[in-house]
Amino acid sequence: MTAAETKSTVRVAVTQAEPEWLELDKSVEKTLRLIKEAAENGAKLVAFPECWITGYPAWIWSRPVDFALTAAYIKNSLKVNSPQMELIRACAEENKINVCFGFSENDNDSLYIAQATIGSDGEIKMLRRKLKPTHMERTIFGDASGKNCLKNVVDAPGVGRVGALACWEHIQPLLKYHTVLQKEDFHIAAWPPVSPHDGGPGLWSMTTDGVRALSQTYAIESQSFVLHTTALITQKGIDRMGTTGGPLMSTPGGGNSAIIGPDGRKLSEDIPETEERILYADVNLDDILHAKGFVDVGGHYSRPDMLWLGVDDKEKKHLRALEE
Repeated sequence: MTAAETKSTVRVAVTQAEPEWLELDKSVEKTLRLIKEAAENGAKLVAFPECWITGYPAWIWSRPVDFALTAAYIKNSLKVNSPQMELIRACAEENKINVCFGFSENDNDSLYIAQATIGSDGEIKMLRRKLKPTHMERTIFGDASGKNCLKNVVDAPGVGRVGALACWEHIQPLLKYHTVLQKEDFHIAAWPPVSPHDGGPGLWSMTTDGVRALSQTYAIESQSFVLHTTALITQKGIDRMGTTGGPLMSTPGGGNSAIIGPDGRKLSEDIPETEERILYADVNLDDILHAKGFVDVGGHYSRPDMLWLGVDDKEKKHLRALEE
């Protein structure tokens, strides 16, 4: 289903909220409340941040080894086949809304940064893992493989084509191009809490302005609506993660959610970085066609006779029979 085949106007919702840190059941309960709230306000698609369930492991940027928090994080990470996932699926179906959320996936006690898109019919349309955990994330998260990373754009009932990437996957040119070629109408750009630059030696690209620029650039490149969704952290989260004095997620704030049009313009109003709220926009899908009429990097504005993308999407399993 493409933009031209759906309703001309769709209401979308982007969350800016604090996770229930290291509390799986409370995380799911909050997710259900926000899904219901978005649906009651007429949204047909709602987006949640990176590792929304059960909160981004902020302590890894302050200390790479914390046995107690890592063990608690594993125990409170979401399993795909679990009662908690069934609750989210049932909520999406009951409220007739498409849901895309990030989560720490527990697969036999190994962790992966994951994203899921659940349709308004309650079916899991997409499950994926982050291509490569970023920097300190590699202390607790594993890599993706094949289709469990690359098949990240699906049809969402009544909405159109919905895709997703997590955090700094938005600086991976080949991964972005592979996603663009799957023809999104809506793109979920999921981020952890990210604060303004403090003027120090830290990377500007890891700040509010930096990540917002990446999401706006992605909108321009893909000619899709980008749902830029971020979490925030309060003093409660800082205390739970033990990040006081650390380089990241050590002060309250970090929220900078936004809804971005296919030409890169911001369609939503900014709210304080410490405020929990759902942002809404009624978007006109013809805006995608207006942008694509000028540039379509996976179509008329490309030269596949000169430059093309090769992909190996076969999943590399731990136990494989040798081919004869």
